[in-house]
Amino acid sequence: MSAYDVVIIGSGPGGYVSAIRCAQLGLKTAIIEKYNTLGGTCLNVGCIPSKALLDSSEHFHNATHNFAEHGIEVKGLKANITQMIQRKNEVVNQTCAGVKFLMDKNKIDVHTGVGSFVDKQTVKVTNGEGKETLLTGKNIIIATGSKPNFFPGMEPDKKRIITSTEALNLTEIPKKMLVIGAGVIGLEMGSVYGRLGTEIQVIEFAPTLLPTMDGSIGKEMMKILKKVGFKFQMEHRVQKVENKGKSVVLTALNKKNEAVTFEADYCLVAVGRKAHTQGLALENAGLAANTRGQVEVNDHLQTTVPHIYAIGDVVRGAMLAHKAEEEGVYVAELIAGQKPHLNYNLIPGVVYTWPEVAAVGKTEEELKAAGIEYKMGSFPIKALGRARASMDTAGFIKILADKTTDEVLGVHMIGPRVADLIMEAVTAMEYRASAEDMARICHPHPTYSEGVKEAALAATENRALHV
Repeated sequence: MSAYDVVIIGSGPGGYVSAIRCAQLGLKTAIIEKYNTLGGTCLNVGCIPSKALLDSSEHFHNATHNFAEHGIEVKGLKANITQMIQRKNEVVNQTCAGVKFLMDKNKIDVHTGVGSFVDKQTVKVTNGEGKETLLTGKNIIIATGSKPNFFPGMEPDKKRIITSTEALNLTEIPKKMLVIGAGVIGLEMGSVYGRLGTEIQVIEFAPTLLPTMDGSIGKEMMKILKKVGFKFQMEHRVQKVENKGKSVVLTALNKKNEAVTFEADYCLVAVGRKAHTQGLALENAGLAANTRGQVEVNDHLQTTVPHIYAIGDVVRGAMLAHKAEEEGVYVAELIAGQKPHLNYNLIPGVVYTWPEVAAVGKTEEELKAAGIEYKMGSFPIKALGRARASMDTAGFIKILADKTTDEVLGVHMIGPRVADLIMEAVTAMEYRASAEDMARICHPHPTYSEGVKEAALAATENRALHV
């Protein structure tokens, strides 16, 4: 039996980053991963591989639709899905190998197998051959992440009815794909294949795209995606999806409660993710998952057993890799006796479609519901010289500020490279900047970032200069 200061179950972004911070703070640390590669969902079948395919498909889309206008003539263009998947796999392998390097560098013991509780202090690791290893931890961190969600009638068979995991490894470019869910995963994976020529039809229960984000974002995104061939069936409740051998048939109820059917080569089930606690034997540690499968924690990410913590997708809040990382660092520093800080209101959210979507803080809907008086400034991306030069003119930047104090309460963007641009807003809001503060900052020209300045000016007595 091996004894540690900290035992971490799960090597995704939350787990491995927490392990590194624990080691930096002088804590003897072990990490448990059931698969042979480190990095969890994010690195293996989530964030990293999906972005690799999004970039490859965007290159193909530009070569097909935009190169000619730039004076670049290309003939005989063809998408090679096998090579795209191979490149994606290479990116994944390099990234996961980087995590292994970091574990070795920081002298973190890696145990491969399924981790489960024996009692409140002991975790058993069972490898693929059935061999068991016992680890004791003064502190234990649950970082087991999440897995694809689905509802009755849409159970994936991983052949024609697939999740995002299988969508990352298709051997053909479908002629038509149904996507259940107009959230982040559905729009991102739909974009990958839509750019390669697949007809994408999105089936969504809610009336808007990206329903958890500011309402204006969903409306703008629908306009943009319709222009590139996406079709949308909003307010449709899926009843069942059937694999017919070489196709799938989806039956749904529309707004009039009428049954309608749709047929395609594949159906991507993208209705979010759910906490993964299966196999942990939580009961042996005196713990239990809630009705949503999550491990409940207090404001310090402690479970009802104080020395057992939980972070990332397995607890409440947004299922984001960077949120998990921050929570992992928070717990490590708390264990070491420090007083860390984590502001959940300032965790940005990003959608890697093209154009990208990024947001931080409150939405207009949230401010209205809370009865907070606010003012809004918006600036169209097409008014930027840099956007016209790059032919990326869709979208806008929107800033919401307190009507009385002018403090920035929320920033919502849809446009080129806003995934990186959002950090200007996060930084400003961390220091409780006003719209006036952001408007007074000198921004380089020509850049996309000028849109932030202009939106801030628009929120400050409607002073935008270039509209």
